[in-house]
Amino acid sequence: MNVTIVDYNSGNISSVINSFKEVAKDKVNIKVTSDLNKIKSSDKVVLPGQGSFKSCVDALNKINGLVETLNEFAISNKKPLLGICVGLQMFADLGYEETETKGLGWISGKVLKIDNQNNKFKLPHIGWNEINIIKEGKIFKDIKNKSHMYFVHSYELVPDDKSIISATTDYASNIVCSVEKENIFGTQFHPEKSDKMGLKIIENFVNL
Repeated sequence: MNVTIVDYNSGNISSVINSFKEVAKDKVNIKVTSDLNKIKSSDKVVLPGQGSFKSCVDALNKINGLVETLNEFAISNKKPLLGICVGLQMFADLGYEETETKGLGWISGKVLKIDNQNNKFKLPHIGWNEINIIKEGKIFKDIKNKSHMYFVHSYELVPDDKSIISATTDYASNIVCSVEKENIFGTQFHPEKSDKMGLKIIENFVNL
């Protein structure tokens, strides 16, 4: 099986690569590329994202044909795709970091700044936080509710359809931290930085 981590120059993704390789051992072929043909021929795709919504969308758009290839992979061919952090946020219609920016439009909704209640809560939200699993998601197999995951973000996905939310975390308000819509999966937290539980989530995705 081939799992491709999309490298589109969106910041340092070495910890994502290392954690997937650790889980994969010799059973799964992990590729790191923005080559459209390699992405098309993959069984699963991982879309990481670091930095702002706008900078990640701009970086995707800079690679000719990449957005169309991802659309074909996830929407037309319904193959499993995992978005991490801004990778998840880009599933939305629109993001409002820096300026209004169009996302991939796979999940109707917006990416808005976390309401930190007049600076009562620090932004960015950095560190370990408990997740509330609200849907028996495929990537949460053998993950206990109230497990702790590692977060770094100031913006949150606010989806129109609440049924796709698989987990939330409590920080200033109830923040969506994981979604599952058919073959599309996303985590706001960083599984690659979330110790054993994070590796288990990666393993669950690889084993889908």
